[in-house]
Amino acid sequence: MTSLALMSIGRTTSRAAVASAFAPAAFTSRFTSSPTSSIAVRSLHPSTNVRPFSHRSTDESMSFISSVRSQITELFSTTEEEIDPGVIEGTDLVVLKYPHPALRAPNVEISLEELTGPGSEISRIAKEMFLVMYATNGVGLAAPQVGINKRLMVYNESGDRKKWMQEVVMVNPKIVEYSTAKDVENEGCLSFPDMRGNVERSKWIKVEALNLKGKKIKKKFTGWEARIFQHEYDHLDGVVYVDRLTEEGRKEVQPKLNELVAKFGEGGAL
Repeated sequence: MTSLALMSIGRTTSRAAVASAFAPAAFTSRFTSSPTSSIAVRSLHPSTNVRPFSHRSTDESMSFISSVRSQITELFSTTEEEIDPGVIEGTDLVVLKYPHPALRAPNVEISLEELTGPGSEISRIAKEMFLVMYATNGVGLAAPQVGINKRLMVYNESGDRKKWMQEVVMVNPKIVEYSTAKDVENEGCLSFPDMRGNVERSKWIKVEALNLKGKKIKKKFTGWEARIFQHEYDHLDGVVYVDRLTEEGRKEVQPKLNELVAKFGEGGAL
């Protein structure tokens, strides 16, 4: 939920992120042996044998937490992966694959003159970017991923085109504050097919941007939504998710990267 490109990031990642966020809150922060807590745990998995934490040793408690977290992650990760839909009805835009130069090229800010309401060119581009995002089972997409080197991004954290009220368009976004607290989640990217890896990001961020009418907006993003935004924001700076992998994580995807480079041929931007 992965398409965090997708989220460009994908929906599998989103479920895993929900699981990771939920498990610590439910089981590691001031956990009590209340009836409500036990019922909640049993509802996650019928075979879960809940014993009050007050009757457990520290090792037993941590083992229990790890087991339940794994069950939650498995529950939420059985969903669609991002796909390459080919030609998409209603647009000529396509997702560019690494190492296309547009993924590393500078992205220019959008002028107020370009933001003239729903009939503007930027509004049309944003609409078509949503078409591409949904067709690929993604939850977010940055303009450079479709060959438009402007500071524009779209996302819908649900990844569901029917939930259009959750669609967000950000013009010239800027992260003005990052949390010092970090977390690590597994991400994928539409521009890097069949690859995934663990990426560390801030748990919350504060953002300033313009909407399609040129109005300044400020927002604080937390959790999964913060991860989506940071992933797409990286694209606007020419940064891709593999740049943030650990040395071990990079080694795991390097064979796939080599295949993409060979397939692209000369002129790629690594």
